[in-house]
Amino acid sequence: MSAEIATGEKIDTTLLPKLPDTWRWVVPSEVCVTVASGSTPKADQMFSGKGDVPFLKVYNLTQSGDLDFTVKPTYITRATHEGMLARSKAFPGDVLMNIVGPPLGKVSIVPSHIREANINQAIVVFRVSSEILAGYLAFALLTKSVLDRLTSRAKATAGQFNIGVGMCRALLPIPLAPFHEQQRIVAEIEKQFTRLEAGVKALRRVQANLKRYRAAVLKAACEGRLVPTEAELYRSQPATENSQPTYETGAELLARILAERLKKWRGRGEYKEPAAPDTANLPALPEGWVWTTLDALGEIKGGITKDQNRTHIAPVRSVPYLRVANVQRGYLDLTEVKEIVTTEDEIQELALKPGDILFNEGGDRDKLGRGWVWNGELPECIHQNHVFRARLHVAELNPKLVSWYTNTFGQKYFFDEGKHTTNLASISMTKLRGLPVPIPPPAEQTRIVAEVERRLSVIEELESVVTANLQRATRLRQSILQRAFTGYRNVPCNL
Repeated sequence: MSAEIATGEKIDTTLLPKLPDTWRWVVPSEVCVTVASGSTPKADQMFSGKGDVPFLKVYNLTQSGDLDFTVKPTYITRATHEGMLARSKAFPGDVLMNIVGPPLGKVSIVPSHIREANINQAIVVFRVSSEILAGYLAFALLTKSVLDRLTSRAKATAGQFNIGVGMCRALLPIPLAPFHEQQRIVAEIEKQFTRLEAGVKALRRVQANLKRYRAAVLKAACEGRLVPTEAELYRSQPATENSQPTYETGAELLARILAERLKKWRGRGEYKEPAAPDTANLPALPEGWVWTTLDALGEIKGGITKDQNRTHIAPVRSVPYLRVANVQRGYLDLTEVKEIVTTEDEIQELALKPGDILFNEGGDRDKLGRGWVWNGELPECIHQNHVFRARLHVAELNPKLVSWYTNTFGQKYFFDEGKHTTNLASISMTKLRGLPVPIPPPAEQTRIVAEVERRLSVIEELESVVTANLQRATRLRQSILQRAFTGYRNVPCNL
């Protein structure tokens, strides 16, 4: 037995897994009256908000079988709908699958409340015959064997994966059960998926709560509310005849930092003291803390410009460098570190040292000013010009605390002071230097950082447990489908 398409390509069903005697292998064209992709009207014929007829796109499809039209809902007029090709129209009960990705193979059923709709050319509609239930076909298309076949046969073009409609018609083998068994199978899968989805939703809530708790921890740390302040501890210590409890305040530490800044000054012209921040709109700080600017705390430097046409007189060599993609909010992503060819002098000038604080110059608005601390993850590394480096003047100022503050409260400053174009933003080095930063007493900084790291380690451990369980849920979903479509009488797997 075989199923053919116009090119002569066919599936040899004798090579497929054996099915129960009352089952048989089919392809969609055998059990569907329509298998076709849609088309897209002109841009000025589509609009968001309420309209006559929904126009469905790939992001409205899900990997659970449901259609989500709350995501970027798009409509067309009744006149446009009437003028569309018949193959572009979808109706309640139609099974939809995307053929452009990634990811490929998202499957949804048009619900009864959407009386009619249109689909674009990235979606295939399967309109079932009386021989197969729409829900049965939808679940069959979600099985790993179908998804693997789609992925293996997809063509890559400009970062996208595409499969043809012909493959959807004749090269996706489906194990067809008798109609009464289809009904039982669909009912049991829906029952198991409902239970599974309830668990997944609970895990997602835990994820969201952990994210909120992380933000609350960092906020409390930067506001001086996470641990007792040094001033509070100072007052709680009894004085004796020979000693009076004391501590170094943030203002005293700042004075030492400024003295070190002057000592390290190698600039041209007369030395200039850093401008004090305007505290009129800044929140009040705990006792012993002080406001200053990033300019006062360290040397800020831009990185190397990537230019294919750069010419060098001196000898050159390749060296790893950090891009915006490597510098995330609160961590570094070093899964892909590219290299650049430059001179030894530039490498020495831009070489990162442990404790350097990194800031993204911009890009998408969510990237503006985000960053983290370099801890010597690579033996040698420099940074691109879209990544700024701040090297603190004294070791008593903890770079992690500065970075936590800039990632938490600095976002508003970067957004207000940055330059904005359509969907893009950037911050200049001058504006970065002016970023207000609070300085706690040195001993308090040590206790804050230790407490933050303790709490974050607990959060990360819980996040890893949640992630593992979400991955398990995905495997369970596929296990349920696998059992259902290989003829098992007991569809549910052990949950």
